[in-house]
Amino acid sequence: MKELTVDATLESIPAITDFVDEQLEQFGCPMKAQAQIDIAIDELFSNIARYAYHPGVGPATVRVEVIEAPLSVVITFIDQGVPYDPLSQADPDVTLSAEERELGGLGIYIVKKNMSEITYEYKDGRNILRIRKEL
Repeated sequence: MKELTVDATLESIPAITDFVDEQLEQFGCPMKAQAQIDIAIDELFSNIARYAYHPGVGPATVRVEVIEAPLSVVITFIDQGVPYDPLSQADPDVTLSAEERELGGLGIYIVKKNMSEITYEYKDGRNILRIRKEL
């Protein structure tokens, strides 16, 4: 397991993405899966950056683990910001046109659809959001 702690800011997203991609490349992650993971990182970390410590800034940790059976990558996002479970929101009605849909929720919906599993818990004063992608 490898981890990186950075300030929860939008400017930290490239460093987080590079860190995760470096781990994925060591295990021969397919490009399609890596692209889906990169989109998930952008969505999830941008939510942490915008809302966890608003209006301030605090730390966020990203952990990367590779599991052998089945071959999967697990990425865990940890912050000590305001408790927020993005999975508690209803999925957007994607049958509606963009003009008819309410704003918000599409990013987490895309993450849910592209990852093998996504879980959230608030424990010991920390938001812990975990995504798993089978490779």
